[in-house]
Amino acid sequence: MYNTIIVPIDLSHEERAAHMIDAAKQLGGSSAKIYVINVFDDVPGYVAAELPADIIENSKSASMQRLEAIIADKGVDAETVIRTGQPARGILDLAEDVNADLIVIASHKPGFQDYLLGSTASRVVRHAKCPVFVIR
Repeated sequence: MYNTIIVPIDLSHEERAAHMIDAAKQLGGSSAKIYVINVFDDVPGYVAAELPADIIENSKSASMQRLEAIIADKGVDAETVIRTGQPARGILDLAEDVNADLIVIASHKPGFQDYLLGSTASRVVRHAKCPVFVIR
């Protein structure tokens, strides 16, 4: 059993979230600490300067509410985390910060860009210091 589990959720693929949380619960058991994270890509400075001051904070707040709703629907006790930056780096940083012993991440059918740059899941698998459970 795992004690500290990270579950990154891409809110543009929210339908996978329930399955990922179920997997984390099974792998960790009832005593596991689960962190559900969503990472926002950084907004380039030239774009951020043109946006209303509160739009980014409102987006983060809305994402936090969606994550909390997903967790409530699954009836799991988990901590929600919102970070900004490159998604794989945000996931890996949280895993290190909380000394995670497992990351449960979803992968999708790779597109052409993924072959050139690598998907978030493949970057996490390559660089994680703990086991990574990939759901396809």
